[in-house]
Amino acid sequence: MKFKVAQCWDDGVYTDIRLIGILREYGAKATFNLNPGNAPEETRGTSWGRFCEPPKHWGYRGFDAGKIAVKDWKRVYAGFKVASHCWKHEVADRVPAGEFVEAAVKARKLLEDIFETSCPGFAWPCGISTPETVKLLKEAGFAYGRTTRNVDDVTACRETLTLDSNCHFADNKFREKYMRVREQGGIFYFWGHSYEMMDCEGLWDQLEQKIRFISEDPDAEWVDVIDLVPYCGK
Repeated sequence: MKFKVAQCWDDGVYTDIRLIGILREYGAKATFNLNPGNAPEETRGTSWGRFCEPPKHWGYRGFDAGKIAVKDWKRVYAGFKVASHCWKHEVADRVPAGEFVEAAVKARKLLEDIFETSCPGFAWPCGISTPETVKLLKEAGFAYGRTTRNVDDVTACRETLTLDSNCHFADNKFREKYMRVREQGGIFYFWGHSYEMMDCEGLWDQLEQKIRFISEDPDAEWVDVIDLVPYCGK
């Protein structure tokens, strides 16, 4: 029996376009966690802003990853699952619980309108949840909520609204963790942001090697994050 591999990526950044090209080349599934309130009216490319004062946009180590406009989401993310990442990346312990859940639901409804399908997934901004927001998201009909915690066994999760992953995509022990789960026939789940590879060809090459390795593994099966839910929360 094949073991399952899932991945998700956050924030709807311009570098997702390059990432998606790699995923499509190797037939890899992925879920993209999007926050509509942070999207620009027009899709904006990437640039280095290390020496710009003040920076025009939020950046990662001086790299402005750009953003994909909402009007382009259906085309860019065609064939992939999408999930709510709140409206403007609201963080659960920094805003009132009601306001937080309203933002999560608002984003979900827009995604469902755009992609014309159910989008019951969620990714906690900054990986932060609270008991109250977990309860409210469950009542709102969300099937899972991804944290940023790393665990050895994803299926050990007892609450799918706080679903942990095995590791970040750039984890130094990525291959080791993958092989351990592979040997156990379990589920391997990783996440990240495509902007973390910036425009560094070496980092993009490393990610492509990982995707290719998994896709060529005869014992591995790419699945969507939503497909993990039946195996967790038991």
